[in-house]
Amino acid sequence: MSEERGYSAAAVALGFILGGVLGGCLAMLFAPDSGRRTRERLRDLAADMRDKTIDMSEDLRDKAEEAIERGREVLEEKKSILSAAVQAGKQAMQRERERLSTP
Repeated sequence: MSEERGYSAAAVALGFILGGVLGGCLAMLFAPDSGRRTRERLRDLAADMRDKTIDMSEDLRDKAEEAIERGREVLEEKKSILSAAVQAGKQAMQRERERLSTP
């Protein structure tokens, strides 16, 4: 269903992760710990989230680069097949012209 609306799996996963982080932050804000301890936890959580986000973005970039490279390879393969087919068609047409033009 999410694919029908244009959401990618990565966007949905990121939404869940961000929701979890937000919930965790709110839980810590309302926890009975001291302000200093809560700020330390929030700082640690923010650093972890930043690291996870960086890792996820690097993974997505790598996957996109791989997909682009595969697309280029497929394009080159199809281009060479089409070029060979056009060349074969030209040769066949030339042979047929020669056959028809000789009495």
